[in-house]
Amino acid sequence: MKPLPELMSFVEGLPEPHILFDTQYRILAANAAYRRQFSPQQSVIGRTCYEVSHRFSVPCDQAGESCPLASSRESGQRERVLHLHHTPKGEEYVNIELAPLLDASGQQAFYVEKMEPLRVAQGQASAPGLIGRSPAFGHMLSLVARVAPSQATVLLLGESGTGKELVARAVHEASPRAAKALVPVDCASLPENLFESELFGHERGAFTGANTARGGLVESASGGTLFLDEVGDIPLTMQVKLLRLLETGTYRRVGSTEQRHADIRVVSATHRNLDQMVAQGRFREDLYYRLSTFPIHLPALRERRDDIALLAAALLSRVAPQRKLSMSDSALQLLQAQDYPGNVRELRNLLERSALLCDGNTLEASHVTQALQSGRRASVVAAAAGVATPGALKSVAASALQQMALQHKGSRAELAAQLGISERSLYRKLNAIKPG
Repeated sequence: MKPLPELMSFVEGLPEPHILFDTQYRILAANAAYRRQFSPQQSVIGRTCYEVSHRFSVPCDQAGESCPLASSRESGQRERVLHLHHTPKGEEYVNIELAPLLDASGQQAFYVEKMEPLRVAQGQASAPGLIGRSPAFGHMLSLVARVAPSQATVLLLGESGTGKELVARAVHEASPRAAKALVPVDCASLPENLFESELFGHERGAFTGANTARGGLVESASGGTLFLDEVGDIPLTMQVKLLRLLETGTYRRVGSTEQRHADIRVVSATHRNLDQMVAQGRFREDLYYRLSTFPIHLPALRERRDDIALLAAALLSRVAPQRKLSMSDSALQLLQAQDYPGNVRELRNLLERSALLCDGNTLEASHVTQALQSGRRASVVAAAAGVATPGALKSVAASALQQMALQHKGSRAELAAQLGISERSLYRKLNAIKPG
């Protein structure tokens, strides 16, 4: 069945990138906005959407991805998903909104799909900001894409070092408030006696040293987003003041009786277990519900090991921008073997130490091993990865050790010294992993 000319004309006139395709996934029309953004060099007409966007040979749901068409067939409704697409700029996360079009008998005949790149995250190492392509990362990002356009308060939950401020910035930049400021508030570092004046501002003479009136961080965030980092560290006495702001949308400067209106969207974050703190009476339950309209769990790095290669490449370019360092396979294996309780922050520190220990252009497993040994948790990390530490004999991960032995140009004694074990222990380990 061919679509009506009026439908083709309607799609062409839409300002956002749209395609029209049939029940066999074949693209029938791609409007000017789509052609400019996603396919400036070649036509996509007659090709399947999954081949164009993903380079798949089968529909998305048969290749392990969510498929909006399959979901729409099941629900009979409009469907939204976040996909990682091949584009002229490389792999980009794209918000997909698909709407089914019915024929005279009420059956789905065509589909109109709107595409909007989520510019705050990428699936490639060269991009700034959020980077990843693992399922855990993609799930988190899909929640960001859903909540960002709304005014809902967002609570980011995750271990230290998982990138909560980056995710808060992603929520802000994908929202209608992106043109205004994102104002971070480090709740853990604010003394209790200064919390109220820092947040709400104060009038002249409100307290000793208040020689002039000053606006607070809430005013600085007007029209934009207020990011409350580590809300679990806010003292109980201050929690009620924050609750009043969230419940009424108003506040008073310290020393003033004038009610002011707060035009802000609140995103908060914590590494603490707020449910447990509520049960223990250390965090107000009403404030918890106000902050957590839309909670998002940030996965730990050990939950997204598939992203370590991408992250390591991106971080290396930042910690040693002039050197253009690459990584050997054995170095990457060692990096992927760690549990990273400090998450991405710990990975960055480890790579920076490794780069400083490397004189050439390739980061080897021996450099990572030395960096692990010099870290503050050297014995714990090394034991988890199977790497030896000075003064304590540990077994090196077999595959990594084998790679190191093959790539090492010096003597066995030098390799043993790099690993912090005796030459005799090194020979025993190498003999143990030889094929029988």
